[in-house]
Amino acid sequence: MDINNRPRIRWTLVVYDLVILALTAWILLWLMVPSKSVSATVLAKHVTLLAICVIGVRMVLKIYTLIWRFGGIQSYIRIMFCDFWAFLIYLLFARLLGLGYVPAFERISLATANLLVSMGYRMAYRYAYKCANHKTTKGRFLAFILKVFAHRDTPKDSEIKKIHVAIVGAGRLGSALAEELIRNPESVHEPVCFIDVDSQKIGRVIQDLKVLPEDTNPKLLQTDFGVQQILFAVPDMEHERRRQLVEKYTTAGFKVLQYTVPSIERADKKPVLKEFAVEDLLFRLQQIIVDEKTESYYKDKVILVTGGGGSIGSEICRQLARMQPRKIIILDIYENCTYDIQQELRLKYRDKLDISLEICSITNYDAMERVFKAYHPQIVINAAAHKHVPLMEHNCIEAIENNIFGCRNVIDLCEKYHAKRFMMVSTDKAVNPTNVMGATKRFCEMMAQSESLTGSVKYSCTRFGNVLGSAGSVIPLFKRQIAAGGPITITDKRIIRYFMTIPEASQLVLTSGAMAKNGELFVLDMGKPVKILDLAQNMIKLSGAHDIEILETGLRPGEKLYEELLIKTEELDKTDNSLIFIERDTPLAKEEIYKRLDVLKKACATNDDDAAREALRSVVPTFKRPEEVNRDVK
Repeated sequence: MDINNRPRIRWTLVVYDLVILALTAWILLWLMVPSKSVSATVLAKHVTLLAICVIGVRMVLKIYTLIWRFGGIQSYIRIMFCDFWAFLIYLLFARLLGLGYVPAFERISLATANLLVSMGYRMAYRYAYKCANHKTTKGRFLAFILKVFAHRDTPKDSEIKKIHVAIVGAGRLGSALAEELIRNPESVHEPVCFIDVDSQKIGRVIQDLKVLPEDTNPKLLQTDFGVQQILFAVPDMEHERRRQLVEKYTTAGFKVLQYTVPSIERADKKPVLKEFAVEDLLFRLQQIIVDEKTESYYKDKVILVTGGGGSIGSEICRQLARMQPRKIIILDIYENCTYDIQQELRLKYRDKLDISLEICSITNYDAMERVFKAYHPQIVINAAAHKHVPLMEHNCIEAIENNIFGCRNVIDLCEKYHAKRFMMVSTDKAVNPTNVMGATKRFCEMMAQSESLTGSVKYSCTRFGNVLGSAGSVIPLFKRQIAAGGPITITDKRIIRYFMTIPEASQLVLTSGAMAKNGELFVLDMGKPVKILDLAQNMIKLSGAHDIEILETGLRPGEKLYEELLIKTEELDKTDNSLIFIERDTPLAKEEIYKRLDVLKKACATNDDDAAREALRSVVPTFKRPEEVNRDVK
């Protein structure tokens, strides 16, 4: 056997067990058995045989290879199992060898007492090791016990000043967290109490820590327990209650973290301690939109995702990868982000997922045709677009050429190469647009709806609001500004926006696309709007900062004070999904679309952004000037 694979027996533990057995035998047998009924020689023989059986079976079943400072209930059941078999073997050999008479009660008492004492000092050792780092009289005493009897110093990191924490949730997860923090010498956190709402737990002690009621005054936590941080360990806490508690503790000056178990899709299943994401607290719970019917639609399909390296496009690819498509073609002009999502999916799915990467612009018709000719995609999801509102105001021609004429190329190639379905990723900014980006997206919707009248492909468009965490979105900007010490800049304190998560937006595109019959313009119920000023103030609170200034910089070109409410039930039709609606819209004839495209083409040829903007205003009737909309807002 390889020396590295040999079991490492703790011989000192063997010696301790022999000493304990001898002492137990002396105490029980010499005191309980009358001196004339059993001779000392017979007792010695029985004790020796029992010791051989107990130590032998414990060695065979590897009791002495266990690390008892981490021992759980399984370890103690294992030693009980060992001693049970050892006692049966002892009884057999005692009869075979004719060692002499010892009353059965005394023999059972000896074996039982020896087992209880063996387990007891192992539990004491485990408890001493767990608590020896505590800067209390008890902790110092336990550290002394470790040093003298276990020849083990307390962990060297014990000099590190620990952060005292209160754990919200005295359930299974909270108890596991407390145990992990207590026994881990490298942990910088030291739990000092639990906080819970269960009346059966309040006032009791778990892991040597008192359980306090949820309404405990935060000042009491600081003064009586020295709490510096709050750790949440309640995975199923109601969303609004969690938000209120986090706000309560952050307002009191505590830093708040959460202890969570990663999703089943994560390769690393270990629980993690991390800061709360703003998205988890300030917005509605993420909606799960994709169902089995949607997943079956994409199964075994060849799918092209343009803009597949972007925030939405890459998440669409992640969602699709779970649905067992025949092939995913990720197309983008930016190679770095496209490479990243390709490697992420290959690492996760390996040879179970067929992925191809194509680097080109949707404005390059010839390059796009090579892609369609090579793969003949059945489903095309067009997520490629310029989306940054202020930048597109100053680059109107580029926005028209990329968003509109690029989309036109994709539509034409879908028809030419007989794709089954075209899905257009749109935005709430296309509703009565006040900026170039929103107007270009609105015209793309008009093109797709028009094509649905005569084309062979099934068309659909999907609108959603601001996406949390996407490139250029407000939350990452606020995080950077807070990290830099402020100030936070907002364009106008009256601004409101609708938000959703990237997975929600991606699932919406896929679900609505799968249910589309032809020509639908889908919109999502996005819940309540969020005031950007409130968002900034809450993010400052969550960060633990108190002196971050909020500056108002003025509206940017093309910016609305509010986004149009997507869900106006009197103007929408319901679908089978309660979150998805269809807007009633009358498509334009194909000839009219081409006339308007010609107007845009001539305007772009002038190389004059102002002329291109006016042309865009003429072909998108709902394109309004921002001052017309904002002046009516109080």
